[in-house]
Amino acid sequence: MTMTAEAVAEAAAALLAARRDKRPLDMLPAAAMPADKADAYAIQTEVARRIGPVTAWKVGASGPGAEPSSAPIHAETLFSGVETLHAAMFRVIGIEAEIVYRLKSDLPARDEPWTREEVLDAVGSLHPAFEICDTRYATYGSLGPLASLADQGNHGALVVGPAAADWRGIDPVTQPLTLDIDGERRIDVVGGNKAGDPIRLLAWLANAGARPFGGLHAGDTVTTGSCTGTIFIAPGSRAVADFPGLGRIALTVA
Repeated sequence: MTMTAEAVAEAAAALLAARRDKRPLDMLPAAAMPADKADAYAIQTEVARRIGPVTAWKVGASGPGAEPSSAPIHAETLFSGVETLHAAMFRVIGIEAEIVYRLKSDLPARDEPWTREEVLDAVGSLHPAFEICDTRYATYGSLGPLASLADQGNHGALVVGPAAADWRGIDPVTQPLTLDIDGERRIDVVGGNKAGDPIRLLAWLANAGARPFGGLHAGDTVTTGSCTGTIFIAPGSRAVADFPGLGRIALTVA
């Protein structure tokens, strides 16, 4: 049974109040717990529309053949060219090194699916990035994956590094990277994204995930999933991710 519009609105109001008042939720209202992905996306979309314009997206998948999932991101948690964020912004600080695509042209919702080449032609630049994972719930992940999906896919902030000079020559699947936290090497991997090819994710987002918002638009920033897994760090920590040939990004959560 599809969640009622009243239940969607109740869940969205609870999540927005948790953001505004910085009072995490032990539970969503009983009638407003998502029972399936459709419910979770309905809540997520309602929250996003109440926050304001969508300027970016996150998309990922649990494996190369798995159905992707996505969440919209807004200007208030999208940062470019910064090396410091305040720890007070977050309840928990789960850092992930990721690869980001920035679009130069629209990929609007349409009946005919966008092809891989059409999606690539819409890309303007490729960037290294950090996503900070956070939660509006009392305990990270405590209410399960559907509740997390409803809560913006555990998004806290997206920090985007400099554009790669020749992104067409970069293959994210074979891209090496390292991640250091406070000078300690925590990750040294090739690829690292369990979803495999991120262009598959980008095409799915254009064709399905972003449809409630009219598709993707020029200037949108899309992060395509963790290459490192989520590493929870303490306030004051400094993270440095190096993607040879793509770029380097550093962030202190002060």
